[in-house]
Amino acid sequence: MGIGFDAHQFTEGTFITLCGIKIPYTQALAGHSDADCAWHALTDAILGALALGDLGDYFPSSDKKWHNEPSSTFLEYANQMVSKHGYKIINCDLTIISQQPKIKPYRSIMQRETAKVLNIDAGQVSIKATTTDGLGFTGREEGIATQAVVLLSSLSKS
Repeated sequence: MGIGFDAHQFTEGTFITLCGIKIPYTQALAGHSDADCAWHALTDAILGALALGDLGDYFPSSDKKWHNEPSSTFLEYANQMVSKHGYKIINCDLTIISQQPKIKPYRSIMQRETAKVLNIDAGQVSIKATTTDGLGFTGREEGIATQAVVLLSSLSKS
């Protein structure tokens, strides 16, 4: 089992990217890549479950190669490591922490897109959203954070 967390602040823009989906909004998320904090957290959860470090170990923001890179690249790499190390994903659970924009209208497509990248069934992907009722940087609408948990199973025990 692994857990991941990521957060990005808002900047000027017209959409945010979460789980590979562009969501229209009055701002964007700042980041070296596409700033998809949902898939960044999930990538970290997968790498953590495999005890392989974190996103920055493989895709450092100091490397210009990853500038504006879609986060699907990072998630696909982590998923390849799952197979390479003899595991499969049982399920993953993401909690997006944000006052705005509202996530519910996009939740199903986010589940499907995540499942597609991980080559699993959409029923194995849970995406939830919560607010902090005005508390903290997410409550002040300064950015978005995501927590992710993933459960792996050894292929040899299946």
